[in-house]
Amino acid sequence: MTAMMTAIIADDEDLPRKDLRRLLNELWPELRIVAECEHGADALEAIHEHQPDIAFLDIRMPGMTGLDVAHAVKGRCHAVFTTAYDSYAIDAFSCGAVDYLLKPVSTARLAEAIDRLKKRLASQQPVPDLSQIMSALDKRLRPEVPERIRWISASVGDTIKMFAIEKILFFSSDEKYTRVVCAHDEAHVRKPLKDIMEGLDSEQFWQIHRSVVVRADAIVRAHRDEMGRYTVELEGSQEKLKVSQAYAWRFKPM
Repeated sequence: MTAMMTAIIADDEDLPRKDLRRLLNELWPELRIVAECEHGADALEAIHEHQPDIAFLDIRMPGMTGLDVAHAVKGRCHAVFTTAYDSYAIDAFSCGAVDYLLKPVSTARLAEAIDRLKKRLASQQPVPDLSQIMSALDKRLRPEVPERIRWISASVGDTIKMFAIEKILFFSSDEKYTRVVCAHDEAHVRKPLKDIMEGLDSEQFWQIHRSVVVRADAIVRAHRDEMGRYTVELEGSQEKLKVSQAYAWRFKPM
């Protein structure tokens, strides 16, 4: 193979991520790792930015899981999952269209996966449509649903503001705070957006940007400009929120 292949690694734990990179460097030195990601949202952004040939995705990551990432980018790169699940759960991968690595990843097992990937890439096989497989994996392997957030409380001076989760229109974050916005009020909380997302229903709240999560049923329209970039408007808010290209797939016409 003459062209240099590229890949990203996504795992919320430092050690497995570093170990996988080390093994890949040893077994496939020609492979260029273009990004390492701690969260699914970061992986989605990296795939959009770097257009890698392969994504090594940990199934269990906070917020957006490896399964979510693979579903969002279907057809754009080959996916290899890393997982700590036992062999019973691994039976779900037996179809062969999806590869997996059981953690801790062994040299021999990774060598097998690399060999299969090289053959697929060399033959220019299209990335398989994994929609049905991903649905089955999602039902079987998705971790238990964490306790959902029902209220957000924010301290404003000597006052505590209370926001019912169903009244919140969107969350936006910077490095230190997360802004919580309702139709008639807002506040800032000292909690990272990624931590808040772990307690949100991903069907009810959609991430549309690295730093923005919106309540899906509050979206009234999405505008696309001449460059193909989207902004959304929410019922009860005058703000127009930018959608990053990594999340534009949510608004593609049916």
